[in-house]
Amino acid sequence: MGRTADAIEEGLSIASAAARLSVRNHILVEAISNDASYDIDRLAQFAHDTLIALADEQDAAATLARRQRRAAWGKYSDSHGTHDYRDRDTRNLRRRQRQYQGIAKELRRRAANADAVRELVAEARDAAWGDVESNLQRRLKVEGMRPEYDPDYDTMREARMQALRLVDLPRLGAHRRRLEKGDTAPLESDRT
Repeated sequence: MGRTADAIEEGLSIASAAARLSVRNHILVEAISNDASYDIDRLAQFAHDTLIALADEQDAAATLARRQRRAAWGKYSDSHGTHDYRDRDTRNLRRRQRQYQGIAKELRRRAANADAVRELVAEARDAAWGDVESNLQRRLKVEGMRPEYDPDYDTMREARMQALRLVDLPRLGAHRRRLEKGDTAPLESDRT
């Protein structure tokens, strides 16, 4: 029973990750494409349906393993490929069937548990926010470039300093002189 229980736990881990990914993608698509706000009840229904769909997949896999086991029973010839099972494979196919059934049963139990569904939604929301956050971080690095991140900073520094001396400082001086005279109208060059 140890191997079966371990395989069920591993299968549940994979199925949980798939469900979380599906709900996370749904949150992102709804927010970006449909401008939908975060609605825990709507997302809980989607998460529930996702868990049920995954359980249905596991049930289908269990049914297939059972059919393959029945077809393999009593065949003692050499197999002709990976999925051409023989009598010696029936024990393994029975174990697979039990594993698939165990995963499906647990996924259905989780789908029926409102707290487990809400936890799945919360984990998916955190993952979606992590995606948005990392995307924003990348954009801010580009748009808010600091000297230590700009590979051309040193080569362009002289041009920036020359523009500061020849354009910005004279313009600032002219603006200051106008303010001292009481003229608050913007310079013609400031309007363009």
